[in-house]
Amino acid sequence: MKYIINYLGALLAVVLIGTTFTACTEDDDNGSAILGLGIKVFFPTKVVTNQPMTINGSGFNSVTEIEFPGGVKATSFEIISDDMIKVNAPSGIAADGGKIIVRTASEQAESPLPLTMGHTNVTGFSKQAGETAKGEELITIFGSDLEFINSVELIGADTLPKIIDHKDFYRKGTSNLIFRVPKKDIFKGTFAGVIHTYDGQTFTMPELTYEPAAEEGHMEIVKTTIWKNDGSLGEINWSSDYRFAPESNSTGEECYTVPQDIWEKMKSETFYVDIKGAAPQIRVTTGWWSTTWTGNDIQPGNELLTDNGDGTWKLTVNLADDAALLELLDAQHLLFTGGGYTVEEIYFEEEVWKDGPGMKEVKSSVWKNDGSLGEINWSGDYRFAPETNSTGEECYTVPMDVWERLKSETFYVDITGAAPQIRVTTGWWSTTWTGNDIQPGNELLTDNGDGTWKLTVNLADDAALLELLDAQHLLFTGGGYTVNEIYFIDLVEGGGGDEPAEVIIWEGDGSAGAVSWNGTYRFSNENSKTGEEIYAIPMDVWEKMKSTTFYLKMQADDPQVRVTTGWWSTTWTGNDFQPGNELLTDNGDGTWTLKINLSGDPILDAIDTEHLLFTGDRFTPLKLYFLE
Repeated sequence: MKYIINYLGALLAVVLIGTTFTACTEDDDNGSAILGLGIKVFFPTKVVTNQPMTINGSGFNSVTEIEFPGGVKATSFEIISDDMIKVNAPSGIAADGGKIIVRTASEQAESPLPLTMGHTNVTGFSKQAGETAKGEELITIFGSDLEFINSVELIGADTLPKIIDHKDFYRKGTSNLIFRVPKKDIFKGTFAGVIHTYDGQTFTMPELTYEPAAEEGHMEIVKTTIWKNDGSLGEINWSSDYRFAPESNSTGEECYTVPQDIWEKMKSETFYVDIKGAAPQIRVTTGWWSTTWTGNDIQPGNELLTDNGDGTWKLTVNLADDAALLELLDAQHLLFTGGGYTVEEIYFEEEVWKDGPGMKEVKSSVWKNDGSLGEINWSGDYRFAPETNSTGEECYTVPMDVWERLKSETFYVDITGAAPQIRVTTGWWSTTWTGNDIQPGNELLTDNGDGTWKLTVNLADDAALLELLDAQHLLFTGGGYTVNEIYFIDLVEGGGGDEPAEVIIWEGDGSAGAVSWNGTYRFSNENSKTGEEIYAIPMDVWEKMKSTTFYLKMQADDPQVRVTTGWWSTTWTGNDFQPGNELLTDNGDGTWTLKINLSGDPILDAIDTEHLLFTGDRFTPLKLYFLE
């Protein structure tokens, strides 16, 4: 049996001291000392009755009993391994929480941190009674401790219960949860859905009129502006500039008088505030500063505040569950104050049905494991470096445009492992994203139910980590898992129908200029970079380009296109492409598209070493892409 030592420094000292006074130490097959009974961590740390939990530690093979706060014993549990136990939180746990205890026949161990109890409370919905909910539409639930909701029950097209499991929720947070109405499998009629929690609570939704999605069409989010800053109001510094009043009580102190119907809607429905600022501190209060929404100021890290990655943020506001604030708004107005930000726009977002195809989620791979890297055991194997600071220690050198995107946008990591412990840190192990390791139960880690997991990563709000990444690299370490793929998910046109979507290989900004028999637009693969190329293409994408159809979009009036090698040694098809060729399409807007498939052409023998070049005359390449 294998035993893993995670706290190498401290434990090694103990082991070495122990060997001074003992003749021998019981070792496993790999020579690691066997650890005694102990709890390291458990997830989640806040639970309700029947909540699935994972306890990590050591010496669990002999555990016979688990005691929860209040003296409650778990009636059943599953020992996954010597360092992991799975158990459902039993009923009767003390309301004020406390430590978890595991016992064997001869010893016991207590958790280092206390367990706390939760209680779900639903306060509102984005849809009100009598409204219509169409297939594919998103519905938001508001309240507290919503992470304990495990399903939403609707009625299917066959009139049988239609269960939307928590794994299929669009988003699951503590104060709001979003699920998507099934596209087709939904009963056409009016009914009230039911919300279920792990501990057996049920909440009845408003009676909505449900309709399946039409054969052709899609739901689209439409912004309805309430107010927009024209530039006359600047950065907030605990000022009262951004005060809004209803028409029924305009006093002249407000920056904008809100029409009464809009005011009433703001008091009852979710609206959004776009702001600009590096580190905003946002207080939503009354014009008299008498009560604050949420009871606290909102800053980066709060789930109501979304970082757009470009110096702007999106604040989600729902005043409906704050009775104390609502009671005062009409008389005292609504004020956005605090420090370090500017209010740009206030608006509603509504999903409306649009005819025709909509947006489609498309995976854009950054790196894929080819099988050469195995399971992580607190190793440094999965290290990624930017092109500007490759040291040879990394498993993959990331192109700079992709690296900058990894630092500013959400990306995803697919992993395999029964019970992963994931640390996202620097190559120097100097700082850890989120401040903690991520394990099952963390909302950033989604169980796919087949032994794989999806980790959602956004580094943009971790200033300490970002400051070090360029120099120290990005490392995925921890224990008990293998990294399979790192990728973005992009929304592209064409998701609502059968039309294929674009998957971008490379996109230019026009700064490289037009082609006039020059060698500017040369592309290499990651393994044959020479510095002459305009872009080095990841190897998995390069291999795909050699075997499947891809497209070149260009700006031109009368292009002459030659697809050749960087040494001009072999030309694809043996000819240039000009208007009239069936592979070259005039898009009618000053752009043209060339359809390319290199399979079987002699150019394939040369491009790995000689690169791929687009040359000719009278055109500017805009992008290379696949259609999927």
